[in-house]
Amino acid sequence: MIVLFAIIGVLYSFAIVGLLVGFTKLPLFSSETTTTQTRFTVVIPFRNEEKNLANLIASLLKMDYPASHFEVLFVNDASEDASVAFIKNSLQEANASFANASFSFKIIDNKRFSESPKKDAITTAISEAKHPWIITTDADCTLPKMWLATYDAYIQKNDTVCIAGPVFYSADTTLVQQFQQFDGLSLQLVTMAGFGWKHPLLCNGANLAYTKTAFLAVNGFTDNNHIASGDDIFMLEKLKKQFPKQVQYLKSEAAIVTTQPQPTWNSVVTQRIRWASKTSKQNNNASKVLGMIVFATNLCVLIGLTYGILQEEFWPIFGLFFVVKLFLDYLTIRLSAGFFRSKTNPFQYVKSTLLYPIITVLVVVKSLSGSYEWKGRKFEKHA
Repeated sequence: MIVLFAIIGVLYSFAIVGLLVGFTKLPLFSSETTTTQTRFTVVIPFRNEEKNLANLIASLLKMDYPASHFEVLFVNDASEDASVAFIKNSLQEANASFANASFSFKIIDNKRFSESPKKDAITTAISEAKHPWIITTDADCTLPKMWLATYDAYIQKNDTVCIAGPVFYSADTTLVQQFQQFDGLSLQLVTMAGFGWKHPLLCNGANLAYTKTAFLAVNGFTDNNHIASGDDIFMLEKLKKQFPKQVQYLKSEAAIVTTQPQPTWNSVVTQRIRWASKTSKQNNNASKVLGMIVFATNLCVLIGLTYGILQEEFWPIFGLFFVVKLFLDYLTIRLSAGFFRSKTNPFQYVKSTLLYPIITVLVVVKSLSGSYEWKGRKFEKHA
């Protein structure tokens, strides 16, 4: 048991140190004033998002980018609430009141042809997109004022066909939201670290851009649209394979998209089961190995607690293992939080750290059942 804990502890330590180094290797992007060139189609799939759309639309109306250079395609995925009416009324009223609100927008219905509603929605939108760059986000997000301008500046300075951007989880003082913010910060550091090592591991569809040409060149989501989730990571993998030097990351405060956390622990677990459903289908071995190390480390925390109750002499070994993990995780959170200019509450962090092994193991076990429910639909896990 001691040898097992030592091996996993060493592997975890090396992995975290490698991620921290990778994060620092990725340079910050500083956008200088340039002449606007890039034209974007913003794609926003939605299903029953009436409660979240106000913040998204308000941020779109504040966008500091020429209205002639972008369009917004809202893709309605069989919403059963008043989302469609809310979008129409909000933007029509804004167009009548503000000159800057005159950007083109359209609400289109999702054309279902696969088992992945999100991938179908993006494919549907791209088939109608007028502009060469596609940039995806979610209906529960808030977009920064210089979002498109920063992407434009980056595109003008770099040879790229795909750009991943930063995503931040907002949170109040409740543990369920603080937990998601800490988890999100760690995932963002992993994302940036992968790009820092020029070996992308993750990205987030709430802030992801790629050219329409590149999307068509890899045949869109063909070969993975039987998997309900993964519109972001599978596209990243396909583009990385075909355009290895042109898949990049926009590390800039001005490009940070803010997203909303899940309201309950049950929805947190379900969301992570949805994420886990695509892990085994990834072609990135580094990502799989990292995932196994993280899972093994968190499983060791639960095993160590149990074993320590039965064997008191094991407590010093487990204590050292846990303290090292706690320290490394805190470094990860602090470094990531620094980029997002987010303050970390030490007490909430400790609580989240104690909960994390339980949530992680629970998600992995539940994901083995092969099915989950999300937004009123049941999805099956495919081999």
